[in-house]
Amino acid sequence: MRILVVSATEFEVESLKSEVGSQIQESRVKNQEIDFLITGVGMVATAFALGRHLATNRYDLAINLGISGSFDRNIALGEVVEVIEDQLSELGAEDDEMFLPIETLGFGESIFKTDARLSSYTDRQLKQVSAITVNTVHGHETSIQKLTGRIQPQLESMEGAAFFYACKQVGVPCLQIRAVSNYVEKRNRDAWQIGLAIKNLNKFAIRFIEEVLRST
Repeated sequence: MRILVVSATEFEVESLKSEVGSQIQESRVKNQEIDFLITGVGMVATAFALGRHLATNRYDLAINLGISGSFDRNIALGEVVEVIEDQLSELGAEDDEMFLPIETLGFGESIFKTDARLSSYTDRQLKQVSAITVNTVHGHETSIQKLTGRIQPQLESMEGAAFFYACKQVGVPCLQIRAVSNYVEKRNRDAWQIGLAIKNLNKFAIRFIEEVLRST
């Protein structure tokens, strides 16, 4: 089984890479392989890096790992969740006070769902959520209220929908797993829990990949 782990930054998966490093060589002996792709931050960097990589490499599963902000206060800081739907929330046009998504304009799609589910690979369960992917993370009350009045997203990242899109184009089963580092509100770095989110994300990912390798 070939697995591709995709992350925007190195530090989001550093512990995972260190932990599974010794297992990768052994897994290749059993015709299994784990590759890591660090794309850079943002949907453009993610789409380009994945498109280039998947043009010459085939995988049985791609996993997007990263941290995110949460609109949903019922999700605890540091909690790890499974994103099953992601949307390019800015893709469209403004018509005075109204936003017209690209579907309404007839030029494409902005909402992407994954057919793969965590439950297909493990008995471990995570809360399933919806997310949006943005170029500018929200930090102003007016824009947050305007967005949540139009869409009811639970999470926000800068890469997720681009990951889903690229995997869909080449038919690679994909999972997006994120840990919440902060709530979407006026920027308040003192309240962020990036360290906790990354720790929990990597802890889950290590156990998950170990289970997948053992079962295949």
